[in-house]
Amino acid sequence: MCRTCTPILTLTPRNSGDRPALRVLGIDPGTQTVGYGFIELHSGRCVHAEYGEIRMPKDQAFPQRLKRIHDSILELIDRMRPDAVSVEETYVTNNAKTTLRLGHARGVILLAAVQRGVPVAEYAPKEIKMAVLGRGGAGKSQIQWMVCQLLKLEPSGISEDAADALAAALCHGFRSQSPISRIRKET
Repeated sequence: MCRTCTPILTLTPRNSGDRPALRVLGIDPGTQTVGYGFIELHSGRCVHAEYGEIRMPKDQAFPQRLKRIHDSILELIDRMRPDAVSVEETYVTNNAKTTLRLGHARGVILLAAVQRGVPVAEYAPKEIKMAVLGRGGAGKSQIQWMVCQLLKLEPSGISEDAADALAAALCHGFRSQSPISRIRKET
């Protein structure tokens, strides 16, 4: 288990004998909190999901935060063994320092995936919203609600960062699988 990650929920498949068609680790980069969401897809159905957060101590120096993010992503990849890592691209803010720091965080996440030989898919926030909601102008609470609907999760139990990470994973799943009409948790 990742020492710095906070898993919020793990759904385990009933019949886990078959290898899933696709295993995706979605990441919502941040410098204070990094959201992660892991899904396994079988024939267009999500049969396993886990999500959580990697939180940084507020008093931790920025270089140490980057190391913590990198090490935590390596641990998640080692444990989950995804076929792909899906990362939200950096959005540009009015604050150049914030945008640059977010870029650094994305860099160590991408490095961790490359070090483990896992292919990386990068999606713009608007593309993730389009894939999950059908429109690119949705807010975080709308993404959170739709992810919960698609994966049959309780909205009160998932943070916006974890929901964004699951949305990134679902976006890659939608783009990678033959037509997926809907994703749902196997019961």
